[in-house]
Amino acid sequence: MTVESMKPETPETTGTSGVPGTADVSAPVEPPFAGGGLPLLGHGWRLARDPLTFMSRLRDHGDVVRLRLGPKTVYAVTAPALTGALALSPDYIIAGPLWESLEALLGKEGVATANGPLHRRQRRTIQPAFRLDAIPGYGPIMEEETHGLARRWRDGGAGETIDCTSESFRVAVRVAARCLLRGHYMDERAERLCVALASVFEGMYHRMVVPLGPLYRLPLPANREFNRALADLHLLVDEIIAERRASGQRPDDLLTALLEAKDDNGDPIGEQEIHDQVVAILTPGSETIASTIMSLLLVLADHPEHADKVRAEVQAVTGGRPVAFDDVRKLTHTNNVVVEAMRLLPAVWILTRRAVTDTELGGYRIPAGADLVYSPYAIQHDPRSYDRHREFDPDRWRPERSKDIPKYAMRPFSVGNRKCPSDHFSMALLTLVTAALATAFRFEQVPGSRPQPRVGITLRPQRLRLRAVPR
Repeated sequence: MTVESMKPETPETTGTSGVPGTADVSAPVEPPFAGGGLPLLGHGWRLARDPLTFMSRLRDHGDVVRLRLGPKTVYAVTAPALTGALALSPDYIIAGPLWESLEALLGKEGVATANGPLHRRQRRTIQPAFRLDAIPGYGPIMEEETHGLARRWRDGGAGETIDCTSESFRVAVRVAARCLLRGHYMDERAERLCVALASVFEGMYHRMVVPLGPLYRLPLPANREFNRALADLHLLVDEIIAERRASGQRPDDLLTALLEAKDDNGDPIGEQEIHDQVVAILTPGSETIASTIMSLLLVLADHPEHADKVRAEVQAVTGGRPVAFDDVRKLTHTNNVVVEAMRLLPAVWILTRRAVTDTELGGYRIPAGADLVYSPYAIQHDPRSYDRHREFDPDRWRPERSKDIPKYAMRPFSVGNRKCPSDHFSMALLTLVTAALATAFRFEQVPGSRPQPRVGITLRPQRLRLRAVPR
């Protein structure tokens, strides 16, 4: 396979796989095995205990490394070019420990977990909602929710303490629901979703890294909490679909497109697929957007000099009026702040794939049926790709500097046919939120705030509490 690179290639740096930077080998070989595994659990215990450090250190063992997760052998990919090859090659599909753990939430018939012809048909159904020319139509809703958030914080009193988890989820869910499902869903539903998602994603993460199978069906407190949260999420989705059917309305939105979609035989798609698609729209999207908003609030608090630069840029563009959706493309530094926050604390920090045939990757043999795992967090903290990789430096995304970053060292929305369809939608919302909040407030951490990363299916600050001081 051949993967394009932003850096020039030479014969000395291209191996037999055609992937830049790999060793020149005459035939695929077995990847090295990472040491330190435990009986029964393999490397799952280390992955569960300190996953970010564990995944980041795997690069020291090679570009592809074998792990044991319970009884399974899993192949960890650590080189940016190889993660690009993995995402673009038809030899690998969406599957593996991550997606198996997510099936209880996302089902098997939603766009997030489907493969092959089903996935292609589903992409055709949902893609119109995320076309570039469709996104400006969501601008008024994004503005209303963003400025409503700032107004609520300001009306709460000077220096109000913000529970960033619930507030971030609320705005993410309301924007998704109002833009894509055309529903004015009340805060109570957003709060239900926030609470349920926290329990569900934590339980799914444990099921991924420590696959103990039948033990997760025992009536233990953690299992009961997980099952209750999962049931509430599915009930919420059923309520949304039932309300739309009962209303008889057919607005031009994603939910209408799903209710009117046809399968490959020209028949209406099944109820389970509609349900799974709505789950895929509401839950992973809300979780990742909310997690990123929390990370942005953290960097605005920890780096007030960049918050001031965002405010100055917004004022220069708007002349003092409230920032609008149409201003987003002009806010280059604000956009760079968003990208750098996603680099340092990516909501999607781990991904898995499965090989569908005997193949090779970077000169290493990958057998059919093998599960592969890679960490965008580890890739985006690799000192070989990033100068001063631990620092928050939005200016690294200025054109004259970003050209030196390897092509696949930063792909927050993935690539190829699995690229997130809502990438432009998400970036517009995140840039607008950052611009509006940095212009309105200075943020300070308060006692009881725990900004350290909370690692689950997604990555976000553990318990972020900030004081919002009006400017």
